[in-house]
Formats: sequence, C-alpha cells, structure tokens
Amino acid sequence: MPEVLRAIAPLVGSVCLLQWLLVRAPAAQFLQFLGGAALAVLGMLMLLAGIEHGILPMGRYVGAELPRKGSVWLILGVAAALGFVTTVAEPDVLMLSTQVQKVAGGEVSGRALGYWIAVGVGLFAALALWCISHGYAMTRALAVSFGLMIVLSLISTPSLVPLAYDAGSVTTGVLSAPVLLAIGLGLSAVLARHSGSLDGFGILGLASVGPVIIVLLLGCFR
Repeated sequence: MPEVLRAIAPLVGSVCLLQWLLVRAPAAQFLQFLGGAALAVLGMLMLLAGIEHGILPMGRYVGAELPRKGSVWLILGVAAALGFVTTVAEPDVLMLSTQVQKVAGGEVSGRALGYWIAVGVGLFAALALWCISHGYAMTRALAVSFGLMIVLSLISTPSLVPLAYDAGSVTTGVLSAPVLLAIGLGLSAVLARHSGSLDGFGILGLASVGPVIIVLLLGCFR
C-alpha cells in the first residue's frame, strides 16, 4: 500500500495544484479525476498482489522445470509462445496498435502491427533463454542486436523508424515483463553458473529489441 501511494501521489498532487492555480476545471470533472485516481490505486494494489503471489512464483517454477526436461527446443518454444501470447494481450501494445490504426488511415494495420510486435518479443525472448541455457554472455547478444538495430534504422523506410522504436518501448508492461523475467530467473537459478541468478536479467532488454528489429525489417521490404 505505501509503495502504491508513493507512486501515484505525485500525479494527484500535481493535478490538484494545477486545478487550484491554473486550470480551474469543472467540479464534476475534477471529482471524476479523484475517483479515477482512487480506482487506479485499488487496481495497482490488486495487480501487484497478483504478480507477487501468482505470476512470479509460477513463472520461476516453469523456468526451473524446463531444464529438467532435457530439451533446448522445448525451452525455446515455451519462451517464444509465452512471449507472444503475453505481448498480444499487453495493454500498451493494444493502445499503440489502436493509435496507429487511427493515424495511418489504413496504410498500416494496427492488428498486424500488434502481432508482429508479439513475434519479435517471442523470438528474442527465446534467444535470451538460449543464451542463459548455453552460458552465452548476454552482453554479446545485446551488442549484436543493438548493432543490427542501428544498421536497419539507416536503411529502413524512414516513416517506420520512429514507430519501430515505440514498438519496442511498449512491450515490457504489466503482463509480459513479470512472466519473462520470472522464467529467466528460474532458469538461471537452476543452472547456477558463475553469476548465479543474475544471468536471468537481460531477457527484457533483448525481448524489447525484437519488435524494433522486426518492424524495421518490415520497413526494408515495403
């Protein structure tokens, strides 16, 4: 509860200050804002409780069990599938897809964009787990991916480059981030290499690069 209040208090305080000094919004609208803020606090409390007591423990268990099955392809397949399905349902991705559909006027399909973003997250989440399971340095995978991203930014359709980077920024939300991070931590904890569970970090960064590269590649073939 204190963490949630500390997170939302600056926003509520800023709006209240603006209401008092500058904007003077109608009382009904201001009260609607306060009611929405209260609902946001309640929603965040429920969300954080669900993540802490449900999603994270199950994700770590799945990540810990996968190596015991003795199949690298199973690990990669599960990572790709979970990355895809959680991203498709990600609120931030849905919002971006909706806005693109409205602004592009049919030139870019919002639904197709959402699916391509999910494909990028799934593929690069699988790549991250491959790095963890084989002891490959995540820094190298990130360096190569960022290098490829920069090169593609220079040759892709200019109008799609900003959209590609926005596509990467909306992927680490309330659904995909806890699931992927928990699986990575669970996998690295079982493998217990030189840096232990710290090997499980980096999966979100690599997964966020995936949609950027996918959208930039689409721009190269337009």
